[in-house]
Amino acid sequence: MPPILERLRAWRNARVADPRFQAWAAAFPLTRPLVRAEAAALYDLVAGFVYSQAVAAAVALDLPEALAEGPATAAALAPRLGLPVDGAERLLMACAALRLADRLPDGRFALAQRGAALMGAAGVRDMVRHHNLFYADLADPVALLRGGADTALRRYWSYVGGANTHAMTAEEAAPYSALMAASQAMVAEETLATGALRGARHLVDVGGGEGAFLAAAAAADPALRVTLFDLPAVADRAIARFAALGLSGRAVAIGGSFRDDPVPPGADTLSLIRVLYDHDDDVVGRLLAAARAALPPGGRIVISEPMSGGARPSRVGDVYFAFYTLAMGTGRPRSPARIAELLRATGFDRVRVPRMRRPFVTQVVTARAA
Repeated sequence: MPPILERLRAWRNARVADPRFQAWAAAFPLTRPLVRAEAAALYDLVAGFVYSQAVAAAVALDLPEALAEGPATAAALAPRLGLPVDGAERLLMACAALRLADRLPDGRFALAQRGAALMGAAGVRDMVRHHNLFYADLADPVALLRGGADTALRRYWSYVGGANTHAMTAEEAAPYSALMAASQAMVAEETLATGALRGARHLVDVGGGEGAFLAAAAAADPALRVTLFDLPAVADRAIARFAALGLSGRAVAIGGSFRDDPVPPGADTLSLIRVLYDHDDDVVGRLLAAARAALPPGGRIVISEPMSGGARPSRVGDVYFAFYTLAMGTGRPRSPARIAELLRATGFDRVRVPRMRRPFVTQVVTARAA
């Protein structure tokens, strides 16, 4: 930044931080709208944790489903929610303020458009429930940032650190595999909409969980053959999913760990869906090198996951997932530019970053094996 701009920034910040200037700007007609907007934004940053907990309460009590049956008063809904009337009214008013519900002129409450969207997004509701662990880890954010904290998410995602891989049981794999599968639908939709798999004949999905992404890819292209590669206990769950969907003829699942085992060869396309950001650079480098070894020259790699905004930090990548991966104890969101660097360093070229419809869901980077 040029020195003149740095001095202007310092001058501006000194004025804005001055309570007397704040009072003047709040009263002056030309600056009043900006002051009000900034004050409201700052308040939302401070109060945001309460908003998310109100949503958590609504999800835990199935409030959207109750409102979907028709408008009702707080008194009528209280018994169904298991709340006193006062508690039900507070929650309903909170949901109306958050635009999950509408307060009608006669005092009843109805499901709002945003509440209907929440009700229809099973993956979002599962993540809201899962957040109990994340919120516990965020109780002391400074300790989290200093590192070394014994976190709930580190224990929940224990396999990410390399422990308990081949020895993981089906019972241990079930909770996190189901969570990943439930939240995969929107990711698959956004990834496929970019055309990243157009022309693929055989797709290997590394770390593909129960196979939700591969099932979506196979449904979109009836000629596509798919192979899942994940931990043995997880791969078993994918085999059951493929069989239930009638995909056994063109879908297989192979048990293994990309930390210890080679990536299955023979495909022209390989996908990493929400995998890289779980791991540190050394693991990512080895994984991308293994992916390159498994692909023929010209073979395609598709990476889809939350990403950092890089030079333009984003709330999704640089706030939510930055802290989430910190609580996990491994990994971090990377910018598309950083992922491109890692790809080129491991034998890929022709990197492409397609424009996303909903970048808050996922972002995509593709490349070709050199």
